[in-house]
Amino acid sequence: MSQPVSPAGLALDALSRHLESAGVPVAAPLRAEIVTGGRSNLTYRVTDGSSRWILRRPPLGELMPGTHDVSREYRVLGALAKTAVPVPEVVLLCRDPEVIGAPFYLMKEVPGVVLRTPEEVAVLPPAECERLSAALVDTLADLHLLDYAEVGLSDLGRPAGYLERQLRRWVRQYRTIEVRSLPAVDTIAAALGRRVPDNPYASVIHGDYRLDNVMVTADDPRRIAAVLDWEMATLGDPLADLATLVMFWDEPGRPPNPITGGLTAAPGFFDRATVIERYVSRMGLAVDDVDWYLVFAQFRLAVILEQIHARELAGQAPEHDGARVGDMVPAILDAALADMERSPRLRPLVRRDGGAHRRTSKRATSKRTGQ
Repeated sequence: MSQPVSPAGLALDALSRHLESAGVPVAAPLRAEIVTGGRSNLTYRVTDGSSRWILRRPPLGELMPGTHDVSREYRVLGALAKTAVPVPEVVLLCRDPEVIGAPFYLMKEVPGVVLRTPEEVAVLPPAECERLSAALVDTLADLHLLDYAEVGLSDLGRPAGYLERQLRRWVRQYRTIEVRSLPAVDTIAAALGRRVPDNPYASVIHGDYRLDNVMVTADDPRRIAAVLDWEMATLGDPLADLATLVMFWDEPGRPPNPITGGLTAAPGFFDRATVIERYVSRMGLAVDDVDWYLVFAQFRLAVILEQIHARELAGQAPEHDGARVGDMVPAILDAALADMERSPRLRPLVRRDGGAHRRTSKRATSKRTGQ
Protein backbone atom coordinates (compact mmCIF):
# COMPACT_ATOMS: atom_id res chain seq x y z
CA MET A 1 0.00 0.00 0.00
CA SER A 2 1.38 3.40 -0.98
CA GLN A 3 2.14 5.98 1.67
CA PRO A 4 -0.39 8.83 2.01
CA VAL A 5 0.68 11.95 0.14
CA SER A 6 1.19 15.07 2.24
CA PRO A 7 -0.72 18.08 0.89
CA ALA A 8 1.16 21.35 0.43
CA GLY A 9 2.15 22.85 3.76
CA LEU A 10 1.60 19.73 5.85
CA ALA A 11 4.20 17.00 6.57
CA LEU A 12 2.13 13.98 7.63
CA ASP A 13 4.96 11.83 8.98
CA ALA A 14 6.23 14.65 11.18
CA LEU A 15 2.68 15.43 12.32
CA SER A 16 2.06 11.80 13.24
CA ARG A 17 5.24 11.64 15.34
CA HIS A 18 4.33 14.88 17.09
CA LEU A 19 0.79 13.71 17.92
CA GLU A 20 2.07 10.48 19.42
CA SER A 21 4.69 12.30 21.48
CA ALA A 22 1.97 14.68 22.72
CA GLY A 23 -0.22 11.78 23.85
CA VAL A 24 -2.72 11.89 20.97
CA PRO A 25 -3.16 8.28 19.76
CA VAL A 26 -2.70 7.70 16.02
CA ALA A 27 -4.24 4.39 14.94
CA ALA A 28 -2.97 4.32 11.35
CA PRO A 29 -1.00 6.41 8.85
CA LEU A 30 -2.49 9.88 8.64
CA ARG A 31 -4.28 11.13 5.58
CA ALA A 32 -5.14 14.76 4.96
CA GLU A 33 -6.78 17.08 2.48
CA ILE A 34 -7.01 20.85 2.22
CA VAL A 35 -10.47 22.05 3.17
CA THR A 36 -11.99 24.14 0.40
CA GLY A 37 -12.82 27.75 1.13
CA GLY A 38 -9.95 29.11 3.21
CA ARG A 39 -8.26 32.27 1.90
CA SER A 40 -6.03 32.99 4.85
CA ASN A 41 -4.88 30.43 7.42
CA LEU A 42 -4.67 27.02 5.78
CA THR A 43 -7.17 24.44 6.96
CA TYR A 44 -6.78 20.68 6.58
CA ARG A 45 -9.01 17.70 7.35
CA VAL A 46 -6.82 15.03 8.97
CA THR A 47 -7.75 11.43 9.85
CA ASP A 48 -6.15 8.18 10.90
CA GLY A 49 -9.26 6.27 9.81
CA SER A 50 -10.70 6.39 13.31
CA SER A 51 -10.43 9.94 14.59
CA ARG A 52 -11.08 13.03 12.50
CA TRP A 53 -9.43 16.37 13.17
CA ILE A 54 -9.09 19.82 11.62
CA LEU A 55 -5.62 21.38 11.51
CA ARG A 56 -4.98 25.09 11.05
CA ARG A 57 -1.64 26.67 10.12
CA PRO A 58 -0.52 30.01 8.61
CA PRO A 59 -0.46 30.38 4.81
CA LEU A 60 2.60 29.60 2.74
CA GLY A 61 5.14 32.26 1.89
CA GLU A 62 6.35 35.37 3.68
CA LEU A 63 3.91 36.73 6.26
CA MET A 64 3.24 40.17 7.67
CA PRO A 65 4.52 40.56 11.26
CA GLY A 66 1.81 39.92 13.83
CA THR A 67 -0.54 38.14 11.42
CA HIS A 68 -1.83 34.56 11.23
CA ASP A 69 -1.21 33.79 14.91
CA VAL A 70 -2.73 30.32 15.27
CA SER A 71 -2.00 30.29 19.00
CA ARG A 72 -4.47 33.17 19.28
CA GLU A 73 -7.18 31.12 17.60
CA TYR A 74 -6.40 28.17 19.85
CA ARG A 75 -6.66 30.32 22.96
CA VAL A 76 -9.97 31.91 21.94
CA LEU A 77 -11.54 28.55 21.09
CA GLY A 78 -10.47 27.16 24.45
CA ALA A 79 -11.88 30.16 26.30
CA LEU A 80 -15.23 29.98 24.51
CA ALA A 81 -15.65 26.23 24.95
CA LYS A 82 -18.18 26.48 27.80
CA THR A 83 -20.03 29.59 26.67
CA ALA A 84 -23.17 30.11 24.59
CA VAL A 85 -21.01 30.54 21.48
CA PRO A 86 -20.61 27.14 19.75
CA VAL A 87 -16.97 26.39 18.83
CA PRO A 88 -14.92 23.26 17.96
CA GLU A 89 -13.09 21.44 20.76
CA VAL A 90 -9.35 22.08 20.60
CA VAL A 91 -6.88 19.18 20.96
CA LEU A 92 -3.38 20.64 20.95
CA LEU A 93 -1.26 23.62 19.98
CA CYS A 94 2.22 23.38 18.48
CA ARG A 95 4.21 26.62 18.44
CA ASP A 96 7.35 24.96 17.04
CA PRO A 97 7.59 25.80 13.31
CA GLU A 98 10.08 22.97 12.77
CA VAL A 99 7.47 20.20 13.16
CA ILE A 100 5.48 20.74 9.94
CA GLY A 101 7.03 23.99 8.72
CA ALA A 102 4.84 26.41 10.70
CA PRO A 103 3.03 26.64 14.04
CA PHE A 104 -0.34 24.89 14.03
CA TYR A 105 -3.20 23.73 16.19
CA LEU A 106 -5.49 20.74 16.02
CA MET A 107 -9.18 20.57 16.88
CA LYS A 108 -11.85 17.90 16.67
CA GLU A 109 -13.91 17.94 13.51
CA VAL A 110 -17.46 19.13 14.14
CA PRO A 111 -20.19 17.22 12.28
CA GLY A 112 -22.08 19.64 10.13
CA VAL A 113 -22.16 21.62 6.91
CA VAL A 114 -20.65 24.94 5.83
CA LEU A 115 -22.94 26.66 3.33
CA ARG A 116 -20.50 28.17 0.83
CA THR A 117 -22.47 28.59 -2.39
CA PRO A 118 -25.85 30.07 -3.37
CA GLU A 119 -26.75 26.65 -4.82
CA GLU A 120 -26.33 25.03 -1.38
CA VAL A 121 -28.52 27.69 0.20
CA ALA A 122 -31.17 27.67 -2.55
CA VAL A 123 -32.48 24.23 -1.52
CA LEU A 124 -33.42 25.47 1.96
CA PRO A 125 -37.10 26.38 2.49
CA PRO A 126 -37.68 30.10 3.16
CA ALA A 127 -38.76 29.36 6.75
CA GLU A 128 -35.40 27.69 7.44
CA CYS A 129 -33.54 30.63 5.89
CA GLU A 130 -35.43 32.98 8.20
CA ARG A 131 -34.54 30.88 11.26
CA LEU A 132 -30.91 30.67 10.13
CA SER A 133 -30.84 34.47 9.78
CA ALA A 134 -32.01 34.82 13.36
CA ALA A 135 -29.46 32.27 14.58
CA LEU A 136 -26.62 34.11 12.85
CA VAL A 137 -27.53 37.43 14.45
CA ASP A 138 -28.24 35.93 17.86
CA THR A 139 -24.94 34.01 17.94
CA LEU A 140 -23.05 37.21 17.18
CA ALA A 141 -24.93 38.97 19.97
CA ASP A 142 -24.15 36.07 22.34
CA LEU A 143 -20.45 36.57 21.59
CA HIS A 144 -20.63 40.32 22.16
CA LEU A 145 -22.56 39.93 25.41
CA LEU A 146 -19.93 37.66 26.95
CA ASP A 147 -17.98 38.90 29.96
CA TYR A 148 -14.52 38.58 28.39
CA ALA A 149 -12.81 38.92 31.77
CA GLU A 150 -14.83 36.03 33.15
CA VAL A 151 -13.67 33.69 30.34
CA GLY A 152 -10.04 34.76 30.72
CA LEU A 153 -9.67 36.99 27.66
CA SER A 154 -9.04 40.36 29.28
CA ASP A 155 -5.65 40.65 27.58
CA LEU A 156 -6.79 39.51 24.12
CA GLY A 157 -6.69 43.11 22.89
CA ARG A 158 -6.85 46.79 23.83
CA PRO A 159 -10.40 48.09 23.41
CA ALA A 160 -9.48 51.75 23.91
CA GLY A 161 -8.62 53.34 20.57
CA TYR A 162 -9.50 50.13 18.70
CA LEU A 163 -10.94 51.76 15.58
CA GLU A 164 -8.09 54.26 15.18
CA ARG A 165 -5.52 51.46 15.49
CA GLN A 166 -7.41 49.27 13.07
CA LEU A 167 -7.51 52.00 10.46
CA ARG A 168 -3.79 52.70 10.83
CA ARG A 169 -3.02 48.97 10.73
CA TRP A 170 -4.80 48.28 7.46
CA VAL A 171 -3.36 51.35 5.78
CA ARG A 172 0.10 50.26 6.92
CA GLN A 173 -0.41 46.70 5.71
CA TYR A 174 -1.53 47.98 2.32
CA ARG A 175 1.61 50.15 2.07
CA THR A 176 3.82 47.21 3.02
CA ILE A 177 2.55 44.91 0.24
CA GLU A 178 1.62 47.61 -2.29
CA VAL A 179 1.90 46.03 -5.75
CA ARG A 180 -0.19 48.53 -7.73
CA SER A 181 -1.70 51.96 -7.43
CA LEU A 182 -5.18 52.04 -5.87
CA PRO A 183 -6.07 55.73 -5.36
CA ALA A 184 -9.34 54.87 -3.61
CA VAL A 185 -7.36 53.56 -0.64
CA ASP A 186 -6.20 57.11 0.15
CA THR A 187 -9.67 58.56 -0.36
CA ILE A 188 -11.39 56.11 1.94
CA ALA A 189 -8.69 56.07 4.62
CA ALA A 190 -8.62 59.87 4.82
CA ALA A 191 -12.40 60.14 5.09
CA LEU A 192 -12.65 57.42 7.73
CA GLY A 193 -9.84 59.00 9.73
CA ARG A 194 -11.74 62.29 9.97
CA ARG A 195 -14.93 60.73 11.39
CA VAL A 196 -13.94 57.85 13.71
CA PRO A 197 -16.88 56.84 15.95
CA ASP A 198 -16.51 56.84 19.73
CA ASN A 199 -18.32 53.74 21.00
CA PRO A 200 -17.40 53.02 24.65
CA TYR A 201 -18.73 49.45 24.58
CA ALA A 202 -16.13 46.69 24.05
CA SER A 203 -16.42 42.95 23.58
CA VAL A 204 -14.72 39.91 22.12
CA ILE A 205 -15.12 40.30 18.38
CA HIS A 206 -14.70 37.58 15.76
CA GLY A 207 -13.37 39.79 12.97
CA ASP A 208 -14.73 37.82 9.99
CA TYR A 209 -18.22 36.73 10.99
CA ARG A 210 -20.45 35.65 8.10
CA LEU A 211 -22.57 32.71 6.93
CA ASP A 212 -19.73 30.73 5.32
CA ASN A 213 -17.61 31.02 8.48
CA VAL A 214 -20.10 29.06 10.55
CA MET A 215 -21.08 25.41 10.44
CA VAL A 216 -24.73 24.41 10.62
CA THR A 217 -25.95 21.02 11.79
CA ALA A 218 -26.47 18.60 8.91
CA ASP A 219 -30.00 17.61 9.97
CA ASP A 220 -31.14 21.10 10.93
CA PRO A 221 -29.54 23.97 8.96
CA ARG A 222 -31.38 26.43 11.19
CA ARG A 223 -29.00 25.61 14.05
CA ILE A 224 -25.36 26.75 14.20
CA ALA A 225 -23.05 23.90 15.21
CA ALA A 226 -19.82 25.91 15.38
CA VAL A 227 -18.37 29.32 14.60
CA LEU A 228 -15.11 28.91 12.65
CA ASP A 229 -12.05 30.96 11.59
CA TRP A 230 -11.11 32.98 14.69
CA GLU A 231 -7.74 34.24 13.46
CA MET A 232 -8.83 37.91 13.65
CA ALA A 233 -10.48 37.68 17.07
CA THR A 234 -9.64 40.45 19.54
CA LEU A 235 -11.23 42.85 22.00
CA GLY A 236 -12.76 45.83 20.28
CA ASP A 237 -15.86 47.57 19.01
CA PRO A 238 -18.66 45.03 18.44
CA LEU A 239 -20.23 47.24 15.79
CA ALA A 240 -17.24 46.46 13.59
CA ASP A 241 -18.32 42.79 13.75
CA LEU A 242 -21.91 43.72 12.95
CA ALA A 243 -20.71 45.74 9.95
CA THR A 244 -18.71 42.77 8.65
CA LEU A 245 -21.79 40.57 8.86
CA VAL A 246 -23.91 43.21 7.11
CA MET A 247 -21.27 43.79 4.42
CA PHE A 248 -21.37 40.09 3.54
CA TRP A 249 -25.17 39.98 3.77
CA ASP A 250 -26.40 39.74 0.18
CA GLU A 251 -29.87 40.95 -0.76
CA PRO A 252 -32.02 40.46 -3.87
CA GLY A 253 -31.49 43.32 -6.32
CA ARG A 254 -28.11 44.30 -4.85
CA PRO A 255 -24.86 43.25 -6.57
CA PRO A 256 -23.54 40.29 -4.56
CA ASN A 257 -20.42 40.60 -2.49
CA PRO A 258 -17.59 39.01 -4.51
CA ILE A 259 -16.70 36.74 -1.58
CA THR A 260 -20.14 35.41 -0.65
CA GLY A 261 -21.58 35.61 -4.17
CA GLY A 262 -25.22 35.95 -3.13
CA LEU A 263 -25.41 33.49 -0.20
CA THR A 264 -28.12 35.32 1.74
CA ALA A 265 -30.10 36.57 -1.24
CA ALA A 266 -32.30 33.45 -1.17
CA PRO A 267 -35.99 33.77 -0.19
CA GLY A 268 -36.56 33.87 3.55
CA PHE A 269 -33.30 35.50 4.62
CA PHE A 270 -33.54 38.76 6.53
CA ASP A 271 -32.71 41.96 4.71
CA ARG A 272 -29.86 44.08 6.04
CA ALA A 273 -32.16 46.42 7.94
CA THR A 274 -33.71 43.50 9.82
CA VAL A 275 -30.26 42.13 10.66
CA ILE A 276 -29.34 45.45 12.24
CA GLU A 277 -32.69 45.81 14.01
CA ARG A 278 -32.50 42.33 15.56
CA TYR A 279 -28.92 42.89 16.70
CA VAL A 280 -29.74 46.28 18.23
CA SER A 281 -32.69 44.72 20.03
CA ARG A 282 -30.45 42.02 21.55
CA MET A 283 -27.60 44.37 22.45
CA GLY A 284 -29.29 47.64 23.30
CA LEU A 285 -26.62 49.56 21.37
CA ALA A 286 -27.04 52.63 19.17
CA VAL A 287 -25.78 52.38 15.59
CA ASP A 288 -25.77 56.02 14.57
CA ASP A 289 -22.48 55.61 12.72
CA VAL A 290 -23.36 52.41 10.84
CA ASP A 291 -22.25 53.99 7.53
CA TRP A 292 -18.73 54.46 8.89
CA TYR A 293 -18.51 50.87 10.07
CA LEU A 294 -19.78 49.49 6.74
CA VAL A 295 -17.28 51.51 4.72
CA PHE A 296 -14.47 50.49 7.06
CA ALA A 297 -15.48 46.82 6.71
CA GLN A 298 -15.19 47.09 2.93
CA PHE A 299 -11.89 48.94 3.17
CA ARG A 300 -10.41 46.27 5.44
CA LEU A 301 -11.66 43.46 3.19
CA ALA A 302 -10.08 45.14 0.16
CA VAL A 303 -6.69 45.30 1.90
CA ILE A 304 -6.92 41.67 3.02
CA LEU A 305 -7.69 40.58 -0.53
CA GLU A 306 -4.88 42.76 -1.87
CA GLN A 307 -2.51 40.87 0.43
CA ILE A 308 -3.73 37.61 -1.09
CA HIS A 309 -3.33 39.15 -4.56
CA ALA A 310 0.27 40.03 -3.69
CA ARG A 311 0.89 36.41 -2.66
CA GLU A 312 -0.65 35.25 -5.94
CA LEU A 313 1.72 37.48 -7.89
CA ALA A 314 4.62 36.00 -5.91
CA GLY A 315 3.43 32.45 -6.64
CA GLN A 316 2.72 31.79 -2.96
CA ALA A 317 -1.06 31.31 -3.02
CA PRO A 318 -2.01 27.61 -2.80
CA GLU A 319 -4.39 26.04 -5.29
CA HIS A 320 -7.31 25.99 -2.89
CA ASP A 321 -7.40 29.79 -2.95
CA GLY A 322 -9.30 29.34 -6.20
CA ALA A 323 -9.78 32.16 -8.67
CA ARG A 324 -7.52 35.20 -8.53
CA VAL A 325 -8.80 37.80 -6.13
CA GLY A 326 -7.00 40.79 -7.64
CA ASP A 327 -10.03 41.84 -9.67
CA MET A 328 -12.22 41.87 -6.55
CA VAL A 329 -10.24 44.63 -4.85
CA PRO A 330 -11.09 47.61 -7.10
CA ALA A 331 -14.74 46.50 -7.14
CA ILE A 332 -14.90 46.48 -3.32
CA LEU A 333 -13.19 49.86 -3.08
CA ASP A 334 -15.63 51.29 -5.62
CA ALA A 335 -18.54 49.92 -3.59
CA ALA A 336 -17.12 51.58 -0.47
CA LEU A 337 -16.82 54.91 -2.32
CA ALA A 338 -20.40 54.58 -3.53
CA ASP A 339 -21.59 53.96 0.03
CA MET A 340 -19.67 57.04 1.19
CA GLU A 341 -21.29 59.16 -1.49
CA ARG A 342 -24.73 57.95 -0.39
CA SER A 343 -24.06 58.60 3.29
CA PRO A 344 -25.08 61.98 4.74
CA ARG A 345 -22.30 61.61 7.33
CA LEU A 346 -19.50 60.62 4.95
CA ARG A 347 -20.47 62.34 1.68
CA PRO A 348 -18.96 65.72 2.68
CA LEU A 349 -15.60 63.98 3.24
CA VAL A 350 -15.30 62.67 -0.33
CA ARG A 351 -13.30 65.00 -2.56
CA ARG A 352 -14.53 65.40 -6.11
CA ASP A 353 -11.58 67.27 -7.59
CA GLY A 354 -9.89 64.24 -9.17
CA GLY A 355 -6.27 63.52 -8.47
CA ALA A 356 -5.50 61.08 -5.70
CA HIS A 357 -9.13 60.90 -4.59
CA ARG A 358 -10.57 59.93 -7.94
CA ARG A 359 -12.51 56.68 -7.97
CA THR A 360 -10.35 53.69 -8.89
CA SER A 361 -10.62 52.59 -12.50
CA LYS A 362 -10.10 48.88 -13.18
CA ARG A 363 -8.91 49.68 -16.68
CA ALA A 364 -6.48 52.32 -15.48
CA THR A 365 -5.19 50.07 -12.71
CA SER A 366 -4.67 47.23 -15.15
CA LYS A 367 -2.82 49.50 -17.55
CA ARG A 368 -0.56 50.89 -14.81
CA THR A 369 0.44 47.54 -13.37
CA GLY A 370 0.39 45.38 -16.44
CA GLN A 371 -1.87 42.89 -14.69
